[in-house]
Amino acid sequence: MSEADLGSRIDGIRQLGSVVRAMTGIAGARARTARAQIAAVEDYAAMLGEALVLATAELPDDRAMTTARPAMVVFCAEQGFVGGFSERVLDGAGADVTGADLFLIGSRGAAIAAGRGLAPVWSAAMPSRSASLPKFADRVLEAVFARGGLCPVSVVHAIWKHGQPKVERHALFPMAHADDGPAPASPLRNLPAADLGAALGLDQLHALMTRAALLAFVAENEARMASMSAASRQIEEELGVLEALARRLRQEAITAEIIEIAAGAMVGR
Repeated sequence: MSEADLGSRIDGIRQLGSVVRAMTGIAGARARTARAQIAAVEDYAAMLGEALVLATAELPDDRAMTTARPAMVVFCAEQGFVGGFSERVLDGAGADVTGADLFLIGSRGAAIAAGRGLAPVWSAAMPSRSASLPKFADRVLEAVFARGGLCPVSVVHAIWKHGQPKVERHALFPMAHADDGPAPASPLRNLPAADLGAALGLDQLHALMTRAALLAFVAENEARMASMSAASRQIEEELGVLEALARRLRQEAITAEIIEIAAGAMVGR
């Protein structure tokens, strides 16, 4: 390899390193923003859960009768450079995914699911901004219940824990009822208990779907940061090797030039 070719390759690797660092910074900023939003959504969902218990205290425990085929919402990766993120999520869904209508989130995950022979009844791209996820959760729930009739709804998503993605699965609907403790006093209300309970239940379902989307969003960006960190280390190692080679070539060229000058001086004597 000539010195000029080596210099071009070093410049190219340095530019690649700049791109990798930029991607790492973007992913980190997105993950930090989404984490702050998760806490707010969790508090909101807990508040709705308490209100739902109070609003339906006088109603009989006739839990929603589900008549339609179960729906499973699976949050995979939207973009690449995340290692085996989507594969882990789909593995976590397990064989149950074939017994439910699959609602798949994430373009990258949809391509991997197609390779596995999975055909979702509905799919969508994951928003690139966490601020768009509450509205996106509305879209997901509209698609789930657009088929008509009530159906069990579960979500499968990853959380980032101890430096790697961990897949979790939660049932969102029907919601579990707390059976322990005395029945709370019924509050003053302006709506029938059934109507108020239905409205609060939908709001809580939306909050829980938003929480799942935010957790998946954080996990994908954390996985991208981990992949980019590994790539950055590899780039630094290769850059070190090439720069050492470039120094050796320059030293050899300088040595050859000195020898040539010295030889010329000897001949001229």
